[in-house]
Amino acid sequence: MTRDLVRACLTILAALSLSANAQSMPARAVPPWRIDPFPSTYRPLPRTDFLLVNAAILDGAGRRIDHGELLVRDGKVVQIGTVLAHPASVRVIDARGRWVTPGIIDVHTHNGTYVVPLTDIDTESSDVSELNSPNVADTWIETAVNVQDTGFSRGLEGGVTTMQILPGSSPIFGGRSVVVHPIPATNIAAMKVPDAPQGFKMACGENPKSQDADAHDIHGPTSRQGEVTYIREAFMAAQDYRDAWNRYAQGKVATPPRRDLKTEALAGILAGDIHVNMHCYRSDDMATMLEVAHEFGFTIGSFHHAAEAYKIPAMLRGAGTCAAVWGDWWGFKMEALDGVRANAALLDRAGVCVSMHSDSAITGQRLNIEAAKVGGAARAIGIDVPPERMIRWVTSNSARILGLQNRIGTLAPGYDADLVIWSANPFSVYARADLVVIDGAVAYDRASPPVHSSSDFELGRTGAPRP
Repeated sequence: MTRDLVRACLTILAALSLSANAQSMPARAVPPWRIDPFPSTYRPLPRTDFLLVNAAILDGAGRRIDHGELLVRDGKVVQIGTVLAHPASVRVIDARGRWVTPGIIDVHTHNGTYVVPLTDIDTESSDVSELNSPNVADTWIETAVNVQDTGFSRGLEGGVTTMQILPGSSPIFGGRSVVVHPIPATNIAAMKVPDAPQGFKMACGENPKSQDADAHDIHGPTSRQGEVTYIREAFMAAQDYRDAWNRYAQGKVATPPRRDLKTEALAGILAGDIHVNMHCYRSDDMATMLEVAHEFGFTIGSFHHAAEAYKIPAMLRGAGTCAAVWGDWWGFKMEALDGVRANAALLDRAGVCVSMHSDSAITGQRLNIEAAKVGGAARAIGIDVPPERMIRWVTSNSARILGLQNRIGTLAPGYDADLVIWSANPFSVYARADLVVIDGAVAYDRASPPVHSSSDFELGRTGAPRP
């Protein structure tokens, strides 16, 4: 056997050996923080294709289409415009005198954890926060959600088609969120939006420092400077953890790191795989958190509450960070004292992504009116926000916060057919959601209320659906 032939045989044997080893090695392409241990089982309600005609349409992307038409097939928007072909095979809905918008998206709810009707929110009836540590990054709020909460059905009746359920703001690292459609279900997996990016709750300011100082024997930061140090130390550990998993994924080491669920979630934030929703009120707190995010190379997707966001629009715009705000909540604690009702309008004018949020099952039934209140306050100071722009505060901008901007929040071809037919201009207190559609299926029809109660909590209530 010649030397060249020997060399060729050895090369083939080596390649076969490498191939066999590769087949026996564990899959390394997916880092553990991307794995969802609680997969969605959501299935759309029964769908029908339909064509809306004669509607005033706000598409969520900045357009108003008077006498508009919209075609839905197989749960998707197919066409939108003024003069569409009328297929004989689809139902035609005449929306003359009514308005059509994308489904409203509420990026900050505690539905299912602050269950309505409320009893004792601080003890047995509340699962909004795990309080064993300032860092409960290993928790998933969906494991605590009671789907019988009437907040889901009431939000749906108010035109809300998508909700993000967040943990509370007592811990600094509060854990994972879950994004749901508020349809009747017996478990949260059946409501969970498939393939939605993972979200995470963080908090700064008064809530976590007061919690750690006063309650539940937690030994954590008791000041703002302590919170920042705590956050930086946690992310330093997460950097090491992420790098260890990257070395394993690249085949540089044979043994995977030992899993640590707290650090794993923070490593996912650093990798850009988990969206950060951060509870902050004061402009200086938000500025500090943006600096921390810059230090560790991640993006804060949105500040929630953000009462003083109007003071730092350039910083938010430069960081690509949205602000999720209320219409007029202010003054209920020290860090909320400098809020202004035109907050969202001032941010919008400055080019910042802004969204209305609820944080309350009551407010969550009226997010369109939360936006309208801001519009009224803006007009009082000379800022006119037309409906086609204002609708973005509860639709497309909210979808961006959830990382779902290419699927929901806009009425455009290829998007999920989540939409609302309103009885009047949706920014009027007289407007009602006549028809609410999720994935092309009617989820609520004001003219035909449900025959069966979707929740035991409805039983015996005046005006509730009778079983």
